[in-house]
Amino acid sequence: MFKNVLVGVDDRQGGRDAIALATHLVDEAGKLTLLNIHSGVLRPVDAASPGAVSAEQERSHALLEAERERAGVQAELVSVVSSSPGKGLHQQAEEQQADLIVVGSCSRGTFGRAMLGDDTRAALNGSPCAVAVAAHSYAEAPAPIAKIGVGYDGSPESEAALAMARELAIPTRASVIALEAVSMPSYAYSGMVSPAIGETMEVMIEEAKERMSVLPGVDGRAVYGFAGEELASFGDELDLLVVGSRGYGPVKRLVVGSTSEYLERRARCSLLVLPRVAGN
Repeated sequence: MFKNVLVGVDDRQGGRDAIALATHLVDEAGKLTLLNIHSGVLRPVDAASPGAVSAEQERSHALLEAERERAGVQAELVSVVSSSPGKGLHQQAEEQQADLIVVGSCSRGTFGRAMLGDDTRAALNGSPCAVAVAAHSYAEAPAPIAKIGVGYDGSPESEAALAMARELAIPTRASVIALEAVSMPSYAYSGMVSPAIGETMEVMIEEAKERMSVLPGVDGRAVYGFAGEELASFGDELDLLVVGSRGYGPVKRLVVGSTSEYLERRARCSLLVLPRVAGN
Protein backbone atom coordinates (compact mmCIF):
# COMPACT_ATOMS: atom_id res chain seq x y z
CA MET A 1 0.00 0.00 0.00
CA PHE A 2 1.04 3.62 -0.43
CA LYS A 3 2.11 5.70 2.56
CA ASN A 4 1.89 9.25 1.20
CA VAL A 5 -0.85 9.85 -1.37
CA LEU A 6 -1.54 13.08 -3.22
CA VAL A 7 -4.93 13.53 -4.91
CA GLY A 8 -5.65 16.09 -7.61
CA VAL A 9 -9.04 17.66 -6.82
CA ASP A 10 -11.29 20.12 -8.60
CA ASP A 11 -15.04 20.67 -8.51
CA ARG A 12 -15.70 18.00 -11.14
CA GLN A 13 -16.45 14.29 -11.13
CA GLY A 14 -12.85 13.33 -11.93
CA GLY A 15 -11.56 14.72 -8.64
CA ARG A 16 -14.21 12.84 -6.69
CA ASP A 17 -13.35 9.62 -8.51
CA ALA A 18 -9.68 10.19 -7.63
CA ILE A 19 -10.49 10.60 -3.92
CA ALA A 20 -12.57 7.41 -3.93
CA LEU A 21 -9.78 5.39 -5.57
CA ALA A 22 -7.12 6.89 -3.29
CA THR A 23 -8.95 5.60 -0.20
CA HIS A 24 -8.41 2.04 -1.50
CA LEU A 25 -4.72 2.58 -2.27
CA VAL A 26 -3.50 4.46 0.81
CA ASP A 27 -2.19 2.51 3.78
CA GLU A 28 -4.40 2.50 6.86
CA ALA A 29 -1.77 4.57 8.68
CA GLY A 30 -0.83 6.56 5.58
CA LYS A 31 -1.19 10.23 4.73
CA LEU A 32 -3.83 11.47 2.30
CA THR A 33 -3.56 14.97 0.82
CA LEU A 34 -6.15 16.68 -1.36
CA LEU A 35 -4.58 19.20 -3.75
CA ASN A 36 -6.28 21.93 -5.75
CA ILE A 37 -4.24 23.82 -8.34
CA HIS A 38 -5.21 27.27 -9.53
CA SER A 39 -3.53 29.94 -11.63
CA GLY A 40 -3.37 32.71 -9.05
CA VAL A 41 -2.77 35.23 -11.87
CA LEU A 42 -4.54 38.58 -11.88
CA ARG A 43 -6.66 39.16 -14.93
CA PRO A 44 -6.51 42.68 -16.46
CA VAL A 45 -10.00 43.45 -15.17
CA ASP A 46 -8.83 42.60 -11.64
CA ALA A 47 -5.78 44.85 -11.74
CA ALA A 48 -7.42 47.37 -9.43
CA SER A 49 -8.44 44.65 -6.94
CA PRO A 50 -5.46 43.74 -4.71
CA GLY A 51 -7.55 41.08 -2.98
CA ALA A 52 -8.30 39.11 -6.13
CA VAL A 53 -5.49 36.58 -5.64
CA SER A 54 -6.32 35.97 -1.98
CA ALA A 55 -9.98 35.59 -2.95
CA GLU A 56 -9.00 32.90 -5.45
CA GLN A 57 -6.98 31.16 -2.76
CA GLU A 58 -9.99 31.26 -0.43
CA ARG A 59 -12.21 29.79 -3.14
CA SER A 60 -9.66 27.01 -3.62
CA HIS A 61 -9.62 26.14 0.08
CA ALA A 62 -13.41 26.25 0.26
CA LEU A 63 -13.58 23.84 -2.66
CA LEU A 64 -11.17 21.45 -0.95
CA GLU A 65 -13.09 21.57 2.31
CA ALA A 66 -16.35 20.86 0.50
CA GLU A 67 -14.87 17.90 -1.40
CA ARG A 68 -13.30 16.45 1.75
CA GLU A 69 -16.62 16.67 3.59
CA ARG A 70 -18.49 15.20 0.63
CA ALA A 71 -16.10 12.22 0.47
CA GLY A 72 -16.07 11.77 4.25
CA VAL A 73 -12.29 11.28 4.42
CA GLN A 74 -9.52 12.38 6.76
CA ALA A 75 -7.10 14.37 4.62
CA GLU A 76 -4.81 17.36 4.61
CA LEU A 77 -5.75 20.18 2.24
CA VAL A 78 -3.27 22.02 0.03
CA SER A 79 -3.93 24.81 -2.44
CA VAL A 80 -1.16 25.52 -4.93
CA VAL A 81 -0.61 28.23 -7.54
CA SER A 82 0.82 26.80 -10.76
CA SER A 83 0.80 27.40 -14.50
CA SER A 84 -0.49 23.85 -15.18
CA PRO A 85 -2.09 20.96 -13.25
CA GLY A 86 0.77 18.58 -14.05
CA LYS A 87 3.47 20.99 -12.94
CA GLY A 88 1.62 21.72 -9.71
CA LEU A 89 1.18 18.00 -9.01
CA HIS A 90 4.88 17.32 -9.62
CA GLN A 91 6.05 20.17 -7.40
CA GLN A 92 3.79 19.24 -4.51
CA ALA A 93 4.61 15.52 -4.85
CA GLU A 94 8.32 16.32 -4.62
CA GLU A 95 7.84 18.72 -1.71
CA GLN A 96 5.90 16.25 0.42
CA GLN A 97 7.78 13.18 -0.93
CA ALA A 98 4.55 11.52 -2.07
CA ASP A 99 4.76 7.94 -3.31
CA LEU A 100 1.52 8.14 -5.32
CA ILE A 101 -0.41 10.75 -7.29
CA VAL A 102 -4.08 9.99 -8.00
CA VAL A 103 -6.04 11.82 -10.69
CA GLY A 104 -9.45 11.43 -12.28
CA SER A 105 -10.33 10.58 -15.84
CA CYS A 106 -11.18 12.97 -18.63
CA SER A 107 -14.71 14.38 -18.24
CA ARG A 108 -15.46 13.11 -21.76
CA GLY A 109 -14.50 9.56 -20.83
CA THR A 110 -16.80 6.57 -21.02
CA PHE A 111 -18.29 5.24 -17.79
CA GLY A 112 -15.89 2.84 -16.06
CA ARG A 113 -12.86 3.76 -18.19
CA ALA A 114 -9.65 5.57 -17.30
CA MET A 115 -8.87 8.31 -19.81
CA LEU A 116 -6.62 11.32 -19.27
CA GLY A 117 -7.03 14.67 -20.98
CA ASP A 118 -4.11 15.71 -23.17
CA ASP A 119 -2.75 18.43 -20.85
CA THR A 120 -2.68 16.25 -17.75
CA ARG A 121 -1.36 13.23 -19.65
CA ALA A 122 1.56 15.20 -21.05
CA ALA A 123 2.38 16.76 -17.71
CA LEU A 124 2.33 13.47 -15.78
CA ASN A 125 5.14 12.13 -17.95
CA GLY A 126 8.16 12.47 -15.68
CA SER A 127 6.18 12.21 -12.44
CA PRO A 128 8.43 11.69 -9.40
CA CYS A 129 6.24 8.82 -8.18
CA ALA A 130 3.58 6.32 -9.25
CA VAL A 131 0.37 7.65 -10.81
CA ALA A 132 -3.12 6.17 -10.54
CA VAL A 133 -5.99 7.16 -12.83
CA ALA A 134 -9.48 6.54 -11.47
CA ALA A 135 -12.03 5.16 -13.89
CA HIS A 136 -14.77 7.61 -14.91
CA SER A 137 -17.59 7.71 -12.31
CA TYR A 138 -15.64 5.42 -9.95
CA ALA A 139 -16.95 7.41 -6.96
CA GLU A 140 -20.52 6.37 -7.77
CA ALA A 141 -19.76 2.76 -6.89
CA PRO A 142 -16.42 2.66 -5.00
CA ALA A 143 -16.40 -1.05 -4.15
CA PRO A 144 -13.26 -2.62 -2.65
CA ILE A 145 -10.70 -3.74 -5.20
CA ALA A 146 -11.39 -7.44 -5.80
CA LYS A 147 -9.50 -8.15 -9.04
CA ILE A 148 -6.08 -6.71 -9.83
CA GLY A 149 -4.46 -7.21 -13.19
CA VAL A 150 -0.77 -6.87 -14.07
CA GLY A 151 0.91 -6.27 -17.39
CA TYR A 152 3.82 -8.72 -17.26
CA ASP A 153 6.73 -9.44 -19.59
CA GLY A 154 9.52 -10.50 -17.22
CA SER A 155 11.16 -7.06 -17.15
CA PRO A 156 12.17 -5.41 -13.84
CA GLU A 157 9.29 -2.94 -14.31
CA SER A 158 6.77 -5.75 -14.68
CA GLU A 159 8.26 -7.59 -11.68
CA ALA A 160 7.76 -4.38 -9.65
CA ALA A 161 4.19 -4.13 -10.93
CA LEU A 162 3.52 -7.72 -9.90
CA ALA A 163 4.98 -7.13 -6.43
CA MET A 164 2.82 -4.03 -6.01
CA ALA A 165 -0.31 -5.90 -7.13
CA ARG A 166 0.36 -8.63 -4.59
CA GLU A 167 0.78 -6.02 -1.84
CA LEU A 168 -2.40 -4.18 -2.79
CA ALA A 169 -4.32 -7.46 -2.83
CA ILE A 170 -3.57 -8.31 0.81
CA PRO A 171 -6.14 -6.11 2.66
CA THR A 172 -9.13 -7.31 0.64
CA ARG A 173 -7.73 -10.71 -0.41
CA ALA A 174 -8.11 -9.63 -4.00
CA SER A 175 -7.17 -11.99 -6.79
CA VAL A 176 -4.15 -11.13 -8.92
CA ILE A 177 -4.10 -11.94 -12.63
CA ALA A 178 -0.96 -11.41 -14.71
CA LEU A 179 -1.11 -11.15 -18.49
CA GLU A 180 1.70 -11.36 -21.03
CA ALA A 181 0.95 -10.29 -24.60
CA VAL A 182 3.11 -12.04 -27.19
CA SER A 183 3.58 -10.02 -30.38
CA MET A 184 4.79 -10.95 -33.84
CA PRO A 185 8.58 -10.61 -34.17
CA SER A 186 9.55 -7.31 -35.79
CA TYR A 187 11.20 -9.02 -38.78
CA ALA A 188 7.79 -10.42 -39.75
CA TYR A 189 6.81 -6.94 -40.91
CA SER A 190 9.89 -6.41 -43.05
CA GLY A 191 8.48 -8.10 -46.14
CA MET A 192 10.73 -11.12 -45.57
CA VAL A 193 8.39 -13.32 -43.54
CA SER A 194 9.75 -16.75 -42.81
CA PRO A 195 7.52 -19.66 -43.91
CA ALA A 196 7.83 -20.94 -40.35
CA ILE A 197 6.53 -17.75 -38.71
CA GLY A 198 3.31 -19.47 -37.63
CA GLU A 199 5.26 -22.21 -35.93
CA THR A 200 7.51 -19.61 -34.31
CA MET A 201 4.53 -17.77 -32.84
CA GLU A 202 3.05 -20.98 -31.49
CA VAL A 203 6.32 -21.76 -29.75
CA MET A 204 6.54 -18.22 -28.32
CA ILE A 205 2.99 -18.38 -26.97
CA GLU A 206 3.52 -21.80 -25.42
CA GLU A 207 6.76 -20.60 -23.80
CA ALA A 208 4.95 -17.54 -22.44
CA LYS A 209 2.13 -19.68 -21.05
CA GLU A 210 4.68 -21.87 -19.32
CA ARG A 211 6.40 -18.83 -17.78
CA MET A 212 3.12 -17.41 -16.57
CA SER A 213 1.89 -20.73 -15.14
CA VAL A 214 4.70 -20.88 -12.59
CA LEU A 215 4.26 -17.40 -11.13
CA PRO A 216 3.43 -18.10 -7.45
CA GLY A 217 0.03 -17.04 -6.14
CA VAL A 218 -1.02 -15.57 -9.47
CA ASP A 219 -3.41 -16.50 -12.25
CA GLY A 220 -0.90 -16.24 -15.11
CA ARG A 221 -2.06 -15.92 -18.70
CA ALA A 222 -0.50 -15.41 -22.12
CA VAL A 223 -2.21 -14.21 -25.30
CA TYR A 224 -1.20 -13.22 -28.79
CA GLY A 225 -1.50 -9.53 -29.66
CA PHE A 226 -0.18 -6.02 -29.10
CA ALA A 227 0.38 -5.27 -25.41
CA GLY A 228 -1.65 -2.06 -25.27
CA GLU A 229 -4.69 -3.53 -27.00
CA GLU A 230 -4.67 -6.77 -25.02
CA LEU A 231 -4.18 -5.04 -21.67
CA ALA A 232 -6.94 -2.53 -22.43
CA SER A 233 -9.36 -5.38 -23.18
CA PHE A 234 -8.08 -7.21 -20.10
CA GLY A 235 -9.41 -4.30 -18.03
CA ASP A 236 -13.00 -5.40 -18.68
CA GLU A 237 -12.66 -8.02 -15.94
CA LEU A 238 -10.58 -5.96 -13.50
CA ASP A 239 -10.99 -3.33 -10.80
CA LEU A 240 -7.40 -2.12 -11.20
CA LEU A 241 -4.67 -2.66 -13.80
CA VAL A 242 -1.03 -2.23 -12.71
CA VAL A 243 1.77 -1.62 -15.23
CA GLY A 244 5.32 -0.34 -15.19
CA SER A 245 6.58 2.55 -17.26
CA ARG A 246 9.18 1.96 -19.95
CA GLY A 247 12.66 0.78 -19.02
CA TYR A 248 14.67 3.90 -19.78
CA GLY A 249 14.68 7.49 -18.64
CA PRO A 250 15.50 8.85 -15.16
CA VAL A 251 15.44 6.28 -12.35
CA LYS A 252 12.32 6.48 -10.14
CA ARG A 253 10.57 8.74 -12.67
CA LEU A 254 7.46 7.78 -14.55
CA VAL A 255 8.43 7.80 -18.22
CA VAL A 256 5.38 7.07 -20.35
CA GLY A 257 6.05 4.48 -23.04
CA SER A 258 3.81 3.35 -25.88
CA THR A 259 1.91 0.75 -23.84
CA SER A 260 1.16 2.97 -20.83
CA GLU A 261 0.30 5.87 -23.15
CA TYR A 262 -2.16 3.62 -25.01
CA LEU A 263 -3.71 2.57 -21.70
CA GLU A 264 -4.05 6.17 -20.52
CA ARG A 265 -6.30 6.68 -23.54
CA ARG A 266 -8.19 3.37 -23.59
CA ALA A 267 -7.93 1.49 -20.27
CA ARG A 268 -11.26 -0.08 -19.29
CA CYS A 269 -10.69 0.11 -15.53
CA SER A 270 -8.72 2.19 -13.05
CA LEU A 271 -5.02 2.27 -13.92
CA LEU A 272 -1.85 2.36 -11.81
CA VAL A 273 1.45 3.15 -13.55
CA LEU A 274 4.71 2.69 -11.64
CA PRO A 275 7.93 4.63 -12.29
CA ARG A 276 11.14 3.10 -13.59
CA VAL A 277 12.85 0.89 -11.02
CA ALA A 278 16.43 1.42 -9.89
CA GLY A 279 19.10 -0.79 -11.37
CA ASN A 280 17.67 -0.97 -14.91
